[in-house]
Amino acid sequence: MPDTALLPTPCYVIDKGRLLRNLEIIAALRDASGARSLLALKCFATWGVFDLMARYMDGTTSSSLYELRLGREEFPGEAHAYSVAWEDQEFDDVIRYSDKIIFNSIGQLDRFGPRAAAAGRIAGLRVNPGVSSSSFDLADPARPFSRLGEHDPERIAAVADRISGFMFHNNCENADFDRFDAMLGHIEQRFGFLIRRMDWISLGGGIHFTGEGYPVARLADRLKRFADAHGVQVYLEPGEAAITRTTTLELTVLDTLWNGRNLAIVDSSIEAHMLDLLIYRQQARVEPDEGPDEWMVCGKSCLAGDIFGTFRFPAPLKPGDRISVQDAGGYTMVKKNWFNGVRMPAIAVRETDGTVRVVRQFGYGEFKAALG
Repeated sequence: MPDTALLPTPCYVIDKGRLLRNLEIIAALRDASGARSLLALKCFATWGVFDLMARYMDGTTSSSLYELRLGREEFPGEAHAYSVAWEDQEFDDVIRYSDKIIFNSIGQLDRFGPRAAAAGRIAGLRVNPGVSSSSFDLADPARPFSRLGEHDPERIAAVADRISGFMFHNNCENADFDRFDAMLGHIEQRFGFLIRRMDWISLGGGIHFTGEGYPVARLADRLKRFADAHGVQVYLEPGEAAITRTTTLELTVLDTLWNGRNLAIVDSSIEAHMLDLLIYRQQARVEPDEGPDEWMVCGKSCLAGDIFGTFRFPAPLKPGDRISVQDAGGYTMVKKNWFNGVRMPAIAVRETDGTVRVVRQFGYGEFKAALG
């Protein structure tokens, strides 16, 4: 019997053994390149496994005050604070919980920079290099009229003495080292004279260097050459790279129908529990996805397009059968919601010794508290 068979469903299961594989690659890259790695909490913020992650990573990077505070409280190491726009009433807390504060614009630097400097916080600026690896306009930081960072070298030069570093975040699920190398070369060509005035540079996340076959040694060499050439400390902000292939979403079949094809309804919903599948019109992954029976696996919400995808199984599905959706860690638990009042998945952890424990369950109380 699978070790997840007795878990309540729906349930996210984080496998620490698989997580450890990614973390060891991250640590090896740091050792070879000198680049520090900060967990991108916008992708994964399930703090129940931060004890393991903190042994191999250097801290966290955030996109809001709440993420920042979570990183400071639960993840030893540096706490980088970034937001597209800080608010007046939250900025004292931003100062309180951060080591570095990265401003999205010169306007925000003008407005909040003096307060950060008076408190002794290190200030940085997000720079938009105008190129990215994103294949989705929705997620492309270099899309036309992008609000994500300053792009004009002359305007940036005018405030360079008020900051000590830049953050470039222009990679998105980029598994192609040569493409990364070319884009970094573009950044050096356009902003190199400014980079050499800085102490540190964050190259953001979206570099899929823990994927199978990625040339980690070449990446380490490129990062080290970049750091040495410009005299800077390099940071990376892995999110998906840290947790890829570590987590499953365990589901139970509730009902089956036939409407021109086999349909199976499960006790979960992509809109509520794997929202990126809906946003980017993608299909979940079920393994081994083989066998004579083809079934469309559907969520239980009232949304007509609430569909995990079409998969193959060794036998016809029936109520009570279990389905395990693979690679369900990134941008899922941080985006889960109460649409239709569908029960929120529990969160479980598989320890490195193979034992599985439920660390969090949600009920009606959390549903009601979120609404009034």
